[in-house]
Amino acid sequence: MLEFTLAVCAIVFGLRFITGFFTKASRIYRPTFLRQFYLLFWPLLCMSVGLPFLISFLYLGTLTAYELVLLTALAAVILGFSVPALILHAQYYAHNLHTTLVFDPKQNRLEVYENKELLSFAQRDLVRVEYVTCRSPRLFWSNYNFLRLHLASGQVIVLTSLLTNLAPVAEFLRNSHLETRQRWFCFV
Repeated sequence: MLEFTLAVCAIVFGLRFITGFFTKASRIYRPTFLRQFYLLFWPLLCMSVGLPFLISFLYLGTLTAYELVLLTALAAVILGFSVPALILHAQYYAHNLHTTLVFDPKQNRLEVYENKELLSFAQRDLVRVEYVTCRSPRLFWSNYNFLRLHLASGQVIVLTSLLTNLAPVAEFLRNSHLETRQRWFCFV
């Protein structure tokens, strides 16, 4: 069964790679499976490798003090690296589940749709743009960042990295009172 699953995954990703050469780059961004897989790969891999060892907690009465200390340290490392990324992913998913971003810098086009309804604004309507990134580039949650667009009407539009890499969008909005901030955890 495992070999069959690996063969199907290899075929799917191989076809996706080959067809990627013949398709035009999309300018429409939504939360997709591949983007979510890209963001969640390392946290899920860490949990899938480490969680089977944590089943040893079920035998708590038979463990020595040394084994208990090692098991607790392993649990702290696994959960400490994976859980923040999973929480950020869930929060970003809740914010941008029904969001569509249309971004084409060559055409000077930036549109945001919420539930298939256009949130209309012009660049002159932007009072302030916050671009929040992770302080450390080596953590599992370092790819999670977000943009907050503060409009003159008081409305705030949140774009998360679940849609796409936001660095080009932030570069596009650099003349719109862009404020770049760094945090350890990029909670919206």
